Amino acid sequence: MVGVIAIGVVAMACRSTTGGTAAPVASGGVKAEAEASAEADASADASADASADADAGTSSSEAGMARVPGGTFTMGSDTGGEGDERPAHDVTIKTFWLDQTEVTQKAWEACVEAKACPAPDPAILGSFGGLFKGPNKPVIGVSWFAARDYCTWIGKRLPREAEYERAVRGETGRRYPWGSEAPTPQRTVFSTNSTEDVATHPTGRGPYGHDDLSGNVWEWIEDDYDPLAYSRPGAAEGKPGTCEEIIAAQNKLRAENKQGFTGTNPIPTECEKNIRGGAYNYPASGLRSTNRIHHPPSFKLRMTGLRCAKDAP
Repeated sequence: MVGVIAIGVVAMACRSTTGGTAAPVASGGVKAEAEASAEADASADASADASADADAGTSSSEAGMARVPGGTFTMGSDTGGEGDERPAHDVTIKTFWLDQTEVTQKAWEACVEAKACPAPDPAILGSFGGLFKGPNKPVIGVSWFAARDYCTWIGKRLPREAEYERAVRGETGRRYPWGSEAPTPQRTVFSTNSTEDVATHPTGRGPYGHDDLSGNVWEWIEDDYDPLAYSRPGAAEGKPGTCEEIIAAQNKLRAENKQGFTGTNPIPTECEKNIRGGAYNYPASGLRSTNRIHHPPSFKLRMTGLRCAKDAP
């Protein structure tokens, strides 16, 4: 969760950024992290997750969604990243369905036409000469509230933070959706100046068949952002604290001068919402599966969209 640069309603989400080209491109990271990975690790990931695929994403009966099996997995990390990614801990969740792709501009337009959703912010969507426009590109420039309304309109909901990380990490604790190998332009959209059409990087799919879980755009999450969520009583169920508890935790971090625990942005002073998944303007290290970012729910961002989830019967 890194710095955010807000200009009007346009904000830039990042943990560590430098100046970009036409649209900002982030580089570097809060901590130096090893990106080297072994082919053997990737093969092990694929093999261990293959049996889960057979019973999960590949057997989808919900149009445009892939099933993520319930169970216990490791969330967070004890090394690298930032303070709010620790400690690594076991989380148990129920089986659920998750959209295979980020919500596209074409799909969002149907909600606008039905008068159930607001139009994306025109200044954001049309920025840099319309570089981000396209029916099959992810919708951007929508608030958390609008994202929630869209998912409700189609009979779904926003995913929880633990659910999103489960969809990325699978059965083997993957560092990235595709395994342990570092991101490449063939696998995802990162370190560049704009988004791309969804589902155009099949080699970067996650363990259950989802596209673009890391890269392209950040995605709004249902949960409030809680910097101390992983050490709370509800951690084993992926539950953050209450808003009051979150504000108290943020005040404590601030009093202890722990700037950086939640990223390079100032420690929040209100209850913000999680966003997950990395974006087109992020460096490779920012796409790691444990990375946690946060913004106020009213923000409309050039690099943030959404996908929806649904409870499994």
